[in-house]
Amino acid sequence: MEHTEIGVVRTAITRAEPEAVAALSAFGVATVHEAMGRVGLMRPYLRPAYPKARLCGTAVTVLLQPGDNWMLHVAAEQIREGDVVVAACTTESEDGFFGELLATSFRARGAAGLVIDGGVRDAADLEAMDFPVFARAVNAKGTVKATLGSVNVPVVCANALVRPGDVVLADADGVVVVPRERPAEVAEASAKREANEEDKRARFRAGELGLDMYGMRGPLAALGLRYEDRPMGADRRGPTDEDRPTRTER
Repeated sequence: MEHTEIGVVRTAITRAEPEAVAALSAFGVATVHEAMGRVGLMRPYLRPAYPKARLCGTAVTVLLQPGDNWMLHVAAEQIREGDVVVAACTTESEDGFFGELLATSFRARGAAGLVIDGGVRDAADLEAMDFPVFARAVNAKGTVKATLGSVNVPVVCANALVRPGDVVLADADGVVVVPRERPAEVAEASAKREANEEDKRARFRAGELGLDMYGMRGPLAALGLRYEDRPMGADRRGPTDEDRPTRTER
């Protein structure tokens, strides 16, 4: 992996097909994560900077240095319509790397949002302009522009590998990464999963239990689960005269 390479901007990247990205955008993070085999999730500490934020797009990746947002400005030049900027840091940092001014710049370039393993600020302004951001923290502390990082190299963001051009989805349930070769396949699997869930939803509404729908009773019984029709403690009796020790036994 090349995420340790510092001081490089890759201007030619292979993005996932736009049609496949659009198809994938119809699904939630939980559905996509499950449909893909329960892989690709970022750590759950990344949260939306404001309620109802949601994004889906192809990744322009950024490797930042702690407390330095220079490379976000460099990355702006590489954004194309529908891209999501995914920013990792060489070490943990919760400084406010990104705010309303950079969001304005990113939007003018066609960005669909930002995912950053670091802090952001101007949360109210981001909500007002409806620019989706998922971040490690909301923090007013500013940053400097003094140290080189890289743009469009593979990065590890919140424990997930992200390559330039991969698809990133984020909603209230978290952030998931889909390899750029797989969005059409994962979208198809997600559609099948949703259809299956709709059938189960109808059965739940009708009162059917998950115990029966999923065939759980047999495995539970095999592990020793038992049902009792008497209240807890009902089989216990109080001590009788015969049970009480005699004076000699005491």
